[in-house]
Amino acid sequence: MKEHLIKKYAKPVPRYTSYPTAPHFHSGITPSVFKGWLGTIDSAKPISLYLHVPFCEELCWFCGCNTKITKQYTPVKKYVALLLKEIELVSDTLGKRVDVSHIHWGGGSPTLLKPEDFTEIMNALRARFNVLPDAEVAVEIDPRTLSTGLTETFGLAGVTRASLGVQDFNLDVQRAINRYQPFDMVEKAVTALRGVGIKAINFDLIYGLPNQSTTNVIETAKLAVKLDPDRLSVFGYAHVPWMKKHMRLIDEATLPDVHERYAQSQAITATLENSGYHHIGLDHFAKPNDSLTHAAKSGELKRNFQGYTTDTAEGLIGLGVSSISSLPTGYSQNHSSMGQYAAAIEAGEFAVARGVELQASDIFDRKIIERLMCDLSVDIITARLSGDIPCAALRLLEQDGLIKITAECIEITPTGRPFMRHVCAAFDKYLVEQKAQHSVAV
Repeated sequence: MKEHLIKKYAKPVPRYTSYPTAPHFHSGITPSVFKGWLGTIDSAKPISLYLHVPFCEELCWFCGCNTKITKQYTPVKKYVALLLKEIELVSDTLGKRVDVSHIHWGGGSPTLLKPEDFTEIMNALRARFNVLPDAEVAVEIDPRTLSTGLTETFGLAGVTRASLGVQDFNLDVQRAINRYQPFDMVEKAVTALRGVGIKAINFDLIYGLPNQSTTNVIETAKLAVKLDPDRLSVFGYAHVPWMKKHMRLIDEATLPDVHERYAQSQAITATLENSGYHHIGLDHFAKPNDSLTHAAKSGELKRNFQGYTTDTAEGLIGLGVSSISSLPTGYSQNHSSMGQYAAAIEAGEFAVARGVELQASDIFDRKIIERLMCDLSVDIITARLSGDIPCAALRLLEQDGLIKITAECIEITPTGRPFMRHVCAAFDKYLVEQKAQHSVAV
């Protein structure tokens, strides 16, 4: 029966880090619209900030992020100046020194920044916003480019969480994805980060990569556990060469099929759970005493573009090329083209290229999908908020054992957990008309 389900549900569906999903963003959301949305932010409530650094020293063939390869620092330095201008532009538009509860640095690779530039940007954020004393400041780390000077700067700048891209420790897999990163390199980075006071450590693992097997993903998970991370994210590799041309460098004959992908994901899950980690939502794991685990147990877990989070801020403002903002009124995304982004910011304008305004029904559907992704259940009252419950689709999912429907709630079963994106898709009113190609949900 499990083989039947894997074959049946190994189909592309959204990851639901937003709703409506990114393919429904359109050019009708302009810089002036975004400016108006910023004016509606409740300054009495904290917001979150996301900063995108779109540079890496070397191309990882599996990467789906917006990034550029550079061996020179000149373009990075120019980009720092653009970020500083955008910070001023957002702050001036808000008009008040708004509280900030979360700051997340992503990429690309923030570890390409020189210490003085990272410090300057953090100082600008603190000058322009009221970064709360207990704010989480998280940075995505590439262990290959993490210098001693930058590590010390992270500690001095108040970074509280580091998220390290591990992917897989197997050398054959690393060769196949063009990312050489042995265990001792990651161990050294973790030790250094903890040495400057950054105690919260996250790891990203990936299954479904070329040359991977169930045996070596288990070994990678065990090695990761030895380094005692607080949280782990376990993602399925999304092979989308029609979107990311560099993925054509990966030999498709070396990619595992959907059955092997499923076996790998379940093997990693079992390894981490047996090591004492709690399974959070679809693909995250955390220690029993971690705030993510507490949020999951209390029904306060959230989901955004960085995955599962404890961030309860209603507004997230994205800074940098391709960054996405999530506000109570809708989503907006900056230009993905560096040239267009730079031209807008240098002209003193927001670099918004597209987005979508939330309708009342979108807000209700988003809540349903978020609760399913976070709690693995949604109460019937909430499920009825946006109108008729999609009974026909849900009955089919129930027949396959993926969900259980009672008078009180719709609950995702243990069998259905790996396929929860399909359960969410039943409530996605846009999916039937959507032509975009998504990653396979296994």
